[in-house]
Amino acid sequence: MTSRLLLIILTVGAAHAQVTWDRLRNAQSEPQNWLTYSGTNFGQRHSALSEMTPSNVKDLRLKWVFQAASFEKFEATPLVADGILYTVQAPNDIIAMDAATGRLFWTYTYTPSKESRVCCGRVNRGLAILGDTLFMGTIDGRLLAVDAKSGKPVWNIPVARAEAGYSVTHAPLIVKDKVLVGVAGGEYGIRGFIAAFDAKTGKEVWRFNTIPGPGEPGNETWVGDSWKTGGGSIWVTGSYDAELNLTFWGVGNPGPDWNGDSRVGDNLYSDCALALDADTGKLKWHYQFTPHDELDYDSVQVPVLGDIQFQGRLRKVVMWANRNGIYYVLDRATGLFLTGKPFTKVTWMDGFDERGRPRKLNSAGSSPEGTIVYPGVQGGTNWYSPSYSPRTGLFYIPVWDDTYSRFIKKKDTYTEGQRYLGGFPGSTSFSLNRGAQTNTRKPQDGHGAILAVDAATGEKKWKLDFVDVTDSGILTTATDLLFTGNREEHFFALNARTGEVLWKTSLGGVLANGPITYAVNGNQYVAVAAGNALYVFGLR
Repeated sequence: MTSRLLLIILTVGAAHAQVTWDRLRNAQSEPQNWLTYSGTNFGQRHSALSEMTPSNVKDLRLKWVFQAASFEKFEATPLVADGILYTVQAPNDIIAMDAATGRLFWTYTYTPSKESRVCCGRVNRGLAILGDTLFMGTIDGRLLAVDAKSGKPVWNIPVARAEAGYSVTHAPLIVKDKVLVGVAGGEYGIRGFIAAFDAKTGKEVWRFNTIPGPGEPGNETWVGDSWKTGGGSIWVTGSYDAELNLTFWGVGNPGPDWNGDSRVGDNLYSDCALALDADTGKLKWHYQFTPHDELDYDSVQVPVLGDIQFQGRLRKVVMWANRNGIYYVLDRATGLFLTGKPFTKVTWMDGFDERGRPRKLNSAGSSPEGTIVYPGVQGGTNWYSPSYSPRTGLFYIPVWDDTYSRFIKKKDTYTEGQRYLGGFPGSTSFSLNRGAQTNTRKPQDGHGAILAVDAATGEKKWKLDFVDVTDSGILTTATDLLFTGNREEHFFALNARTGEVLWKTSLGGVLANGPITYAVNGNQYVAVAAGNALYVFGLR
């Protein structure tokens, strides 16, 4: 070991304090750090930092840039703990840096197996931290523990078989002494699950199957053996309520994606919100957003927790902007449906029954000839994080507005490790891979937007339209700032109460993660990824 490397490791060790469970549980009390994927276990992506304000945000300047040695999309949300920033260079390299200067401390490189299979890019969305250990899922279906001071591996365990299409792409969630992860791979005919692992040893503690087998409640919603390839993937991080001791997760689409003929029934627990006992993994409640989905409306969006005034009394709720185009409010103790309201054009349903079940339209399913449905295959929103501000009472959604797809079904046969889709989306109102040159788009093509809705009712309060769609998450702060970006390569600061653009800059790449904010030595920073780089801004 060189003396320079030893000095860097000692510097990291001196700066870094143990990130205990108590600190994670009370992360809102130390806003200078960003200790979990969504900032706190409530998933709000709202910060109490206040140095940046609507009056001085125009003075933001670029402080440093980290250029990733990867051509993959930069979808990871960094963590910041006591002045050290940790992030993932796709697909699975962990980077530790000085959060104020960008000085590199160490890199841990993991090379995934050649058996890894992912539907939508060799990406990773971030890390978890507990004590002196970082935790990362890998695209070949493993969970790793790495020393946060030195970058040396601690343990490495298999979660699921990569050759069968399983992967882990989301940031793990820490609950007490456990590391919670779920498996992606819904396009490969997997059977999804969420599992908890002992943080010290990597030993599995409990597992909840998101696709129930024989003898498990919900299996009756699958015909025959269709549950064996039922999908139900997990690829965005959940939330946690310490008072209720419940962890909340969103589940992906059923398999095959676009043809439900072989899986007659509601197909639980696909497209569901789940509330699990954090100690045992037992199901407390579920709510299914899109029963018997044939439109690929994964419900993996971040479950955002809050205590809000609802119809005259304070309610503990889960707020959910769903891929199916509807904003929901659920009671988080019981799963009771409180309200649901479209936030974009929706043609697959026309309301809810008295139990809160959507009234699906038979004319809006996939078909051999193709059926045009709003929203399109990417949904009204997707994995990019929303934000909730307790100050404004508004819920902020990155929206794909007025987009459609032609959903076509076809027969398909399951083969392990191969895509099992049952069809495809035909013509759409957007291109999944187009660049930023979008000034030729027509109004009827749909567009991106940032939408603010009343958190209790879903009523639209303001909207900022873009020309192109957006893949950027949202951050709000205690000074009523909102940070976000879009595919037009811009990074914005908005007034969170009105939507007024206060500042913007071009970063020369598509923004595809959620901005975060943190402070070092009293100076506030805001960080966002664009293209293959992480950009960090501060005041002049």
